[in-house]
Amino acid sequence: MENSQEKAVAVIVVGGPTKGTRFRPLSLNVAKPLIPLAGQPMIQHPISACTQIPNLAQIYLIGFYEEREFALYVSSVSNELKVPVRYLREDKPYGSAGGLYNFKDLIMEDNPAHIFLLNCDVCCNFPLSDMLVSHKKYGGMGTVLVIKVPADAANQFGELVADPVSNELLHYTEKPETFVSDRINCGVYVFTPDIFSAIEDIYKQRKEIANLRRITSLEALQLATKSLPADFVRLDQDILSPLAGKKMLYTYETMDFWEQIKTPGMSLKCSSLYLSQFRSTSPHILASGDGSKCATIIGDVYIHPSAKVHTTAKIGPSVSISANVRVGAGVRLINCIILDGVEIKENAVVINAIVGWKSSIGKWSRVQGEGDYNAKLGITILGEAVTVEDEVVVINSIVLPNKNLNISVQEDILL
Repeated sequence: MENSQEKAVAVIVVGGPTKGTRFRPLSLNVAKPLIPLAGQPMIQHPISACTQIPNLAQIYLIGFYEEREFALYVSSVSNELKVPVRYLREDKPYGSAGGLYNFKDLIMEDNPAHIFLLNCDVCCNFPLSDMLVSHKKYGGMGTVLVIKVPADAANQFGELVADPVSNELLHYTEKPETFVSDRINCGVYVFTPDIFSAIEDIYKQRKEIANLRRITSLEALQLATKSLPADFVRLDQDILSPLAGKKMLYTYETMDFWEQIKTPGMSLKCSSLYLSQFRSTSPHILASGDGSKCATIIGDVYIHPSAKVHTTAKIGPSVSISANVRVGAGVRLINCIILDGVEIKENAVVINAIVGWKSSIGKWSRVQGEGDYNAKLGITILGEAVTVEDEVVVINSIVLPNKNLNISVQEDILL
């Protein structure tokens, strides 16, 4: 008989500072998981999704950022969402599965029957409750969220084959050189506590192989020194691949949106996706206006309550405006993220861009990207405290913090 009071915990992997180089210049000031998308820190989107899990006891964030970088946020989000959130700092990288095992005792404190594991840099609708229902029905150790992608893009991810009837995971391979499947791993999972036994088995195998190599030959010993550390366990290659086809792992396919947030360009795209999702899930978050008593709003737009936006401004679609932003008369904003404390003066235009904290854009200036989210200079990014003077045009460029632009630039990285 199913226990309706079975507890669950959620673990969100946040990585660390050595992994956030592609997010510069934004990650120079703020840890990547805390950079706002659609008016909320990147990590808050999966955290909010986790609050919908039945009988959720705790949310853990695992990474190797300094604890002080997350302390204020963890306290704030715990109070806001009324769910205990705790940051657990790794002393070194243990891998996606090893990190989970490293904190096994803490994760199992509430004796959960189900453990959700999510990657922070994933953007999707996080159908966690539906995954849990399917996971219980399958009766396996784990369920993997999957999505169908174009065949020519699949090899950028973990490709998998599942039984079309039972949804059992039959085969898994990470970033294969030849095409395997157009179904890929979304980086969202639900496991039973048996996942810890599976990880422990990998540790034991590694130790046995190491012992065998030490007693066979010098060549074997040299091979052992080149292998991964015994306590570094990857969820994909070390767990999913060998357990596929053993009636232990199953899949749940989402028909909704999914993206990986690896670059600032993708963060702009994902901000737009989340804003669109708010239309059905949280319409009260979105701004509205027809230009009479407040600015003209087009499409999905978030404006922080502390921001001051002139009634003659035209905002949207896909715009996120953070706290204490000032938007002047006649300003036009399209598909952009405007971070805290920015001032955009009269008749300026911002399109396909991210404007960093406390930056200033002068009158009649234009900050614009072409909108190619995957290209290195596909969107324009201004770092913190960048000043764009009046009548200056910045196109397809990245500007590092504390720069003053008094001439126009195009297709450039300003160090």
